[in-house]
Amino acid sequence: MNRTVVSFFTCWLAALLSPPPGAHADEFRTPSISAMRVEWRAALDELRQEIGSRPAVAANFTFAGQRRVPASDPRATPALVQLNAVTTPLFPGIAQSPVPVLLPFDAADYLDARRGGASDSLPVARYQADFRAVDVFDAGASGYDAVFSLEPGAGDGMPQRIFAKPVEVQITGSILVYDLADRLGGKGEPVKTLAAQFPDLRRFIREGYVRYAFTRFGIPYVVSIQCLDSAPRPKRLACREAYPVAERFLKALRVAGGQPSRPRSDTASGIAERPIAQSADFSYRPSGDIVAGSGGRRQSGHADFTVYSQIRFPLEKAPAFAHSQSFARRKAGATVDAYPWQDNFCEARSFEVGQCASGYGHQGQDIRPGACPADSKDGCDPRQQVVVAVRDSIVIRSAQQQAATLQVNTRTEHVRFRYMHMNPSVMDADGLLNGRRLGEGEKIGVVSNYLDHPNGTSRHLHFDVQVFTRDGWLWVNPYTTLVSAYERLIRGRGREIGPEPGPAAAVAHALPDDVVHRIDTQEGGGN
Repeated sequence: MNRTVVSFFTCWLAALLSPPPGAHADEFRTPSISAMRVEWRAALDELRQEIGSRPAVAANFTFAGQRRVPASDPRATPALVQLNAVTTPLFPGIAQSPVPVLLPFDAADYLDARRGGASDSLPVARYQADFRAVDVFDAGASGYDAVFSLEPGAGDGMPQRIFAKPVEVQITGSILVYDLADRLGGKGEPVKTLAAQFPDLRRFIREGYVRYAFTRFGIPYVVSIQCLDSAPRPKRLACREAYPVAERFLKALRVAGGQPSRPRSDTASGIAERPIAQSADFSYRPSGDIVAGSGGRRQSGHADFTVYSQIRFPLEKAPAFAHSQSFARRKAGATVDAYPWQDNFCEARSFEVGQCASGYGHQGQDIRPGACPADSKDGCDPRQQVVVAVRDSIVIRSAQQQAATLQVNTRTEHVRFRYMHMNPSVMDADGLLNGRRLGEGEKIGVVSNYLDHPNGTSRHLHFDVQVFTRDGWLWVNPYTTLVSAYERLIRGRGREIGPEPGPAAAVAHALPDDVVHRIDTQEGGGN
């Protein structure tokens, strides 16, 4: 590599990791988000074509709307209003989506059966390419998300698979796309069998999911299945087993609803609000400053000064401490129950993280609650320290899964927050399952130590953030978002202190780079 190329790369990397122009080192930024424009006329044309094969059904739809009303007025698109009325009982709130909702649901077939009095007697899978009733459907002001499942052995013509559980397929369509500096973005390969239906479709494996990304009606959609690029096993879905399931899902996609809304504008990054008053004791090391030597393949961390969402801190009470649970400093007297905080987003793991220089990392941040004060009078129990919802949100989590994901879908945000290490059986008993609505600050559990089994890790909360991009949901560094949230919790601005040099020693449960990806929704697994 010649000097010119090296110089260019060095300057590019420095610019990427530095705060934006005009920002001080301790200033945080809000995210940059692009707003898409929906081609509703194309969506209506596709709907007309999909139902046109059944003249009796097509007669129920009116495609000529009133011309002297705004495009966002439902009277301008009566066919969509009529379609939403049909699909709302199965997909509640579908009309709230500002983008055309594509689902593996044949509305014409469903209506035809209903006219004949058969729709109530047949399972909904009959109209959904054998996918069972939707596990999660969430439509909001930025788009929609849905999760469907295909049971083992279901689906005419599907190849046999070894994986013994239902395969969960997620789809997202969003009017908002987060602008990330993404060195891996936009890659993938075409799928010849789907090229006619999806001309720009690309398939790729990224961050533990096989993903199919395409554009329709001016909107990015991504279909994804969590899998491992490995040999199939009864408890481990191989990506090659996931391909035919995803492609069956894609072939069945049809317009199922949605409604035009007022056009959106792009959102530029700006300075994030923070408390003015200084905290007496809270301090933190800079974003990207991970414990020395702890990075994947010995690489450094990922500096990210973005506050991706104004959240409530995920632990109910202060103090709390953000530190590595897998790498300990050798200094005498060092403790994880102390300030300053330290980032560990890119700490060594075998989980793919596109924003980390090594391509692998931790995907999130470890947080420990403070110990109960010696003179505590409020019944503090060190084993019952409360975890709360960071925002008004909907839960994405199937029974027995170790990860609980909370999703926010508003006019200005499409973002997810994942919690780990609470006991799955307790979460099941508490009803922390698909579709549950939560209010900001609502208790959702307690800090625990579950990883594959009780007492599988130290007692802490793993917390991470995902945002929607043209490559689907990607992990971003939550560290600055958490610093900002903690400052609001304690009503004081923290003090950033310089990085600490020195080697790191991995404790017993740290994962080396070459460890095989954990089975079944571990910290890198998703939901």
